[in-house]
Amino acid sequence: MLITLCYLYLWARWGAGWAGLIRRTVRRLHRARCAFVFGCCRGGGAGCPPPQRRRRRRRQGSPGLGEEPVCLRLGDKVFFTEETPQSLDDLNKWTLLLISPFIYSDKILDAEHIAFVTESVSAQADDLQTISSSSKKVIKWSDCCSPLAYKPGEPYKLIAEASVDNFSNLGIAFMEDRLQMDNGMVPRKIVSIHLQESALKELKRMAAPTEEKNSTNSIHMDEMTPAPPFAAATKQGSTSTDSTGGGDQEAREEKSRLEKRSESYDEPNNLCERETSTGKHHHLHLSSCHECFELENSTIESVRYASSENIPELPDDCSASVEEVTDGCLARELRRINLTGKTPNVLIYVGSDPMKIKFETIKSVLKECIHTDSYTIYQLVEEQVLKAPWLDNSLLLVIATEEPISKDNHKQFLTYLSRGGKILGLSASFTFGSIQIRSKSELKKTIQELVFYKADNSEVKLNLLTSGSVFEQEAKEKHSQVKSLSHLSNTDKDMIIVHLPYGDCGGEAILCQIYLEMDIASLTTQTQEDFNLLKMSNAKRYEVLKEILTLLGLSCELSEVPSLTPIYLLSSDEENHIAFLKWLGKKVDVEGLIKSSKMTLKFASSYKPEIEIMPSRIPVVTVGGFSSEHFSLQTYQQNLQTKKLGKIVLFAEVTSTTMNLLDGLMFDLPQEMDLIAIAVRQTQGKGRGGNVWLSPVGCALSTLHVSIPLCSQLGQRIPFIQHLMSLAVVESVRSIPGYQDIDLRVKWPNDIYYSDLMKLGGVLVNSTLMGDTFHILIGWGFNVNNSNPTICINDLIMEYNKKNMTKLKSLTADYLIARSVTVLERLIETFQEKGPDGVLPLYYKHWIHAGRQVRLWSEEGPLAWIVGIDDCGFLQVHEEGKGVESVHPDGNSFDMLKNLIISKQR
Repeated sequence: MLITLCYLYLWARWGAGWAGLIRRTVRRLHRARCAFVFGCCRGGGAGCPPPQRRRRRRRQGSPGLGEEPVCLRLGDKVFFTEETPQSLDDLNKWTLLLISPFIYSDKILDAEHIAFVTESVSAQADDLQTISSSSKKVIKWSDCCSPLAYKPGEPYKLIAEASVDNFSNLGIAFMEDRLQMDNGMVPRKIVSIHLQESALKELKRMAAPTEEKNSTNSIHMDEMTPAPPFAAATKQGSTSTDSTGGGDQEAREEKSRLEKRSESYDEPNNLCERETSTGKHHHLHLSSCHECFELENSTIESVRYASSENIPELPDDCSASVEEVTDGCLARELRRINLTGKTPNVLIYVGSDPMKIKFETIKSVLKECIHTDSYTIYQLVEEQVLKAPWLDNSLLLVIATEEPISKDNHKQFLTYLSRGGKILGLSASFTFGSIQIRSKSELKKTIQELVFYKADNSEVKLNLLTSGSVFEQEAKEKHSQVKSLSHLSNTDKDMIIVHLPYGDCGGEAILCQIYLEMDIASLTTQTQEDFNLLKMSNAKRYEVLKEILTLLGLSCELSEVPSLTPIYLLSSDEENHIAFLKWLGKKVDVEGLIKSSKMTLKFASSYKPEIEIMPSRIPVVTVGGFSSEHFSLQTYQQNLQTKKLGKIVLFAEVTSTTMNLLDGLMFDLPQEMDLIAIAVRQTQGKGRGGNVWLSPVGCALSTLHVSIPLCSQLGQRIPFIQHLMSLAVVESVRSIPGYQDIDLRVKWPNDIYYSDLMKLGGVLVNSTLMGDTFHILIGWGFNVNNSNPTICINDLIMEYNKKNMTKLKSLTADYLIARSVTVLERLIETFQEKGPDGVLPLYYKHWIHAGRQVRLWSEEGPLAWIVGIDDCGFLQVHEEGKGVESVHPDGNSFDMLKNLIISKQR
């Protein structure tokens, strides 16, 4: 009975026994520069020092603290105090988080707040069982604190700050196995720290732009809550389920990246070892009435160790409400901060899609718009909408189903918005508020022109496939926040894209009734006119989609420039290879270098990964080791039917520009061979007039060396070389049996076009006269297999097959490069023999200017008709009353959209 009364006394005095002990200890000692530690002591606390040692330590006292250290053990969890907290003065090794209601210069860690580090690890099966079996209220980590910085790895570490009471709430929840980390990991240690003045200054410095952004209500969240979104925790090393969209390999690679980035924290990882090493904890038994009477004559702060096994399970006050944050909505936004170091989630909900066809289509187009290394894309399947904990750890939800959305799912989506979530609707049945969807059958699956208004108020006009529905506002409110981003160019100006805010926490949705996600290849049937309209608007489709994603908070910046790769020396046959190496041996210096004004090439028999590759210095591998998924040397060899051109190949997966690779090699070459440089990608592709030449995978990218005698027919008309190259590219396709009607054409002076509608390639020529020989570098590139963002040759083949019920095969870059070089050599031979008259009939057959009427020099200039090309390759026009005039290509540009020949401004 006496012992029971002691328990009741302790409960009445301490609130919740050991929970009250923690609260009172933290409140009493937080100003005394005392360290508080919550942690796990595996093995049932076997490593904890025995009571005898603690008593000896107690008698010695604790200089500097003025109080005996406290130690409490609950199962495998311990709480203890230390004399001095660890100081943190350098945040350079941490990633700062700027979205926090406390990150203001006048509020960072005031006297009533505690800074601390939380360490968490990947969950094990028993962790999940412990959390799920707990009957007490689960406390979410971000509800009790404001994160300041993080360091990814295993363990994952977070620096945060909290009020004294909230810090106690975190610790108590940790001791009771009911503390839930936002990233699904399991907390293993909470340690208070002291942020030195230098660290506080760094936080204040980083906070400045955040204050400015918050003042304008434009909080930008750079890092959001990470993958996986569908499980609170996953067993370390376990395989990912199909529902997350990730496989075993992806998970292992992600974990490996995090581990490499992780840097060890100075605190010991094993708390039991830490406890043993300090030896400053005192154990006070509660099993005797004598000790309880001693307690009556002292304060709660004099209690130094309490073993929870000796305290009956009584209700505690840990469920008390968490201290209110000044800005509740911003606190909820904290849940979307990336607290794991993994990439933030974009979820795609497509309703019933068992084959994942629609999901893969949308995923593909999103990956072409957003920074692929910054986001992880998953499918949100029907079964996960109501069950999986995705609401707080997803940056964007894409809803792309025309099926009716159930009442429960609709409610769940609105809950996501109320927590600050973002939704993109793609021809979906989802809507809310005063906006309703109205069906218009005459629009269903038709190509319509629409006007889209960008954030800078500029307009984009394009043609897209419509769903057959439009948006209507039930009753226009006086201060409605609904914004129309796009309307059709019809009489009714039907709303087709709307922007809807939701709630007070930054939730918003952009809903569309056009198929922004659909590429032309996704459409089964369409007319030639529809094909042309969609392809001509394809680049603008991406522009609009990127604008929408940016409005919803995603980054659509270009991906990082790919790293340069070594060059491989290849040849069409072994004999040429040996002959070139023999010539090369006489040209390189003792270090194997050939230098030019553009770059230095270092020739070696092999390549080692540790060798640095720079745009100005690139290694060239002369023997073996070549393989590429984008270029087949065998295909190139089989289709190169030349006497001289293109016999020696310099190939690179990624290079700055092929125009520079041959600069130091093109002079004094053996007569029987000429060089060609081929790349899969260019990082600094060049166009005519200094324009940048975009070079994605799927382009045919080459620079060819051609030597032309000055006294020859072509040597006297060098500008013609660009026309011959453009014609060679067109003929490389249209001279293939069955492909003669593929509508590929040439445009003066140096472009390759689809019909007269869209450019898909171009030519750039640089010439150098050495003695009586022109050394010409012909750079050219054309789209072979890259449909986006404009059009490619295989698009034309696909469309031709649909229209004519044929089965023409798609073409490859290596095949067409070899054929282009072969055709070019034959055109040069014909020109040298017959002059311009030998090639102009074929050129006129494929050019796009026949009979075009234009205005010269300006929009108000005189009318003229294009009549052809003169003997030097310059454009000829006939102006009424003045006869025929030539227009020089290096001084004018031809604007196909306005049919103008305009003078360039220099």
